[in-house]
Amino acid sequence: MMAGGWNMKNSVVLYKTSVAVVTDAADGDKFTVSWCVSRATNTGKKAVYASQKVREKDVAVLSAAPATSLDALLDADERAARDGYSALGAKFAEARELLLSDDSTAQAAIPFAELCELALGALNADESWACYSALKAGFDFKEAAPLSFVPRSDDEISALKAKQHEKAHAEEIRAEFLQRLKQHKLNLPDDAKLMGDVEALALGKSDKSRTMHDAGIKELPERAHKLLLDTGVWPITRNPYPVRWGLSMQSASEGLASPPDEERVTVAGTAYAIDSAWSADPDDAIAWDGEHLWVHIADPASTVLPESSIDKAARARGATLYIPEGASRMLCESSLADYALGLQTPSRALSFKLSLGENGEVTDCDVLRTLVTVERLTYERADELKDSPALAPLFAIAARNAARRAKAGAVQITLPEVHITVDAATKQVSIAPYTHTLSADVVREAMLLAGEGAARFAFKHALPFPFISQEAPEIPDDVPEGLAGQFRLRRCMRKRTVSLTPSQHSGLGLGMYSQVTSPLRRYGDLIGHEQLRAFLCGRPLISKDDMLLRMSAGDAAAGAARMAERKSNTHWTLVYLLQNPDWTGDAVCVEKQAKQSVFAIPSIGMETVLGGVTDVALNATIPIKASKIDLPNLEVTFARC
Repeated sequence: MMAGGWNMKNSVVLYKTSVAVVTDAADGDKFTVSWCVSRATNTGKKAVYASQKVREKDVAVLSAAPATSLDALLDADERAARDGYSALGAKFAEARELLLSDDSTAQAAIPFAELCELALGALNADESWACYSALKAGFDFKEAAPLSFVPRSDDEISALKAKQHEKAHAEEIRAEFLQRLKQHKLNLPDDAKLMGDVEALALGKSDKSRTMHDAGIKELPERAHKLLLDTGVWPITRNPYPVRWGLSMQSASEGLASPPDEERVTVAGTAYAIDSAWSADPDDAIAWDGEHLWVHIADPASTVLPESSIDKAARARGATLYIPEGASRMLCESSLADYALGLQTPSRALSFKLSLGENGEVTDCDVLRTLVTVERLTYERADELKDSPALAPLFAIAARNAARRAKAGAVQITLPEVHITVDAATKQVSIAPYTHTLSADVVREAMLLAGEGAARFAFKHALPFPFISQEAPEIPDDVPEGLAGQFRLRRCMRKRTVSLTPSQHSGLGLGMYSQVTSPLRRYGDLIGHEQLRAFLCGRPLISKDDMLLRMSAGDAAAGAARMAERKSNTHWTLVYLLQNPDWTGDAVCVEKQAKQSVFAIPSIGMETVLGGVTDVALNATIPIKASKIDLPNLEVTFARC
């Protein structure tokens, strides 16, 4: 006798997903079951049966009582199936109502046999398979465990019926949806789930959209974006550009290890990290010790080694993505606490100790692993302290270096810039012009000196290194004054080049140059630090071939980040104009043509072309307003007020 007492012939069991009957009594711990592989048909095909020896754990008991035969079980199921199990379904629906009326049993799992007794009064073995099939096909119960059922709630049943209706009437439902789509009158939020392929196209995740194709709309990202706006699926505040350019909106996730215990030089005095008030990732600080200019840089390369997983992830990002919604960092947020300067005392840094000549040129550069005391200052506060004993020498060094570079042909272009922010809760956009500060010039010149010093250090020691150069621009003799002249100069500039060979950076007026001052934010700077650290620590250098590959990959990714930033800024500027339909502003004429003129709009950091406006002198100002805004195509038409 088997455990459970149901080893009699023709007891009904579930074997895998089929109904089976016991055909032989137990033989040790096994017994034989038989099931139907295919039924006999009116075409003359015979029924096919199969047998298998199984253990008790391999089956579940539908009925311990014997069925008349396997065919009787199947015949009963076929009869019930012909009317959609409606008769049995009605009985089980009544049982569900009884169970739900009793709070003590509403959520309890009911064994199959007990549920059948509640619904039918008694379970006929020949109908056991039909009952099981009816429960599985119906909406009233869900199988919580093998042959154990729980009554579904009304909401669950409604959702299942809606899903079944959608499946049964898919073509009709889709046709109705496409008609609504063409009229831009979707039933939201329900229809939004049918717009997934449109969203994928708008976000650059796909280059096709079946929905747009079926609706007769050209499959372009801009058209997809417009459709999502017109139908209300997307608000105007949805920014698709980072994702469209293949960028993550989240900061890197892998945390950096704590800085290693290693020998470092303690630098006396205080260095100053001067930055915008909203900066959260200070990665440089400067100081003058009476003899040397110190430029201290954050030192994540003390932990991030070449070809590590963090290095590869940073290379794929290329740079920290700065968009009005916030920053998506190249290195994880938690790294700032350990590696940004001024957040801990002392701060660990990779420092460039620069000796300067009479004209401000770098005569020598030493690279050191240091501990430094850093004080953070805003640009505005640093300007207030420009005559203090600590900062006055830095302002003097900056002025001397700027004059040296200008004499060497450097081109300094100053264009209006703005800071765009988006309130996380309300999505309201704010735009504030950058205010030029003298201390910003000081920081710029110190960073250029550090880049020049690093390039000379790498060249002196024959390190494969990311040198940056730029061919001399062809500047005409008739460059106008003022903002118009700055725009003309911008058009003259050549593209920069990154290579392993140092060369003149004409735009900066430097004989050789490399960027090394933002390893928390730029991959090119990070690999420069990795190479410098390898040299200082006596580790194998990154080879020329590997350096070229990394430079190329990092530069390409950084280019995508810059493009996403540019388009995101334009997007949010247009959202600002949409949110402020009565906006007016001043436009400065920066270029005159035969039938139109080019204007800069300093207050929002944009440029525009106004046709028919030829009576305005260069650098003269006129009032304008936004007359037409095309958000998906990032276009705005301005008109003279």
